Parts: sequence; C-alpha cells; structure tokens
Amino acid sequence: MKKLNVKKLGLAFGSTASLLYLGCVLLMLSVGQEGTVAFFNTLLHGFDTSAVIRMDIPWWEALMGIVQTFILGWLTGALVAAIYNIGSDQHTA
Repeated sequence: MKKLNVKKLGLAFGSTASLLYLGCVLLMLSVGQEGTVAFFNTLLHGFDTSAVIRMDIPWWEALMGIVQTFILGWLTGALVAAIYNIGSDQHTA
C-alpha cells in the first residue's frame, strides 16, 4: 500500500482549515452579526450561536486565529497521515 507524505498532508489540512477561517472572516465582514448568526444557526442544526458570536475582533486576534488554525490543521493532517501509514504497514492475509 502506498504511504502518505506526512508533511504534505499536514500542509493540505492546514491550508484548507486556514481558507475556511478566512471564509468565516469574509462572511462576518459581508453579512454582519445577524447574517453570521443566521448562517451558523443553520449550519449547526438550529443551535443558537447568538450568545457566542463576537463581531468586534481586533486584526491581531484574527491573525493569531488563522495561525493557530493552520497549526491545528497541520497537526491533524500529519497525524492522519502517520496513523494511516502505520496501518498500511500491517499486512493482512
């Protein structure tokens, strides 16, 4: 079985997560608080997000958020690849 490249899958996961984070930022900037709450309420099957959505986020906090999101995404992708590779080493008869 072919092995996955741990660093490349980490980069793919981290980049994807960061793009989703940027999408969230664009959503918040374009539709405002009411639209953002409506979007996430629908996405989360009616869970009321109005108490947790904060619109007054400083730029440095958003920047830290995207960096942290990339790191968590990278670690998730690398872990998925590593676990997959361990599993692919074991041959079943």
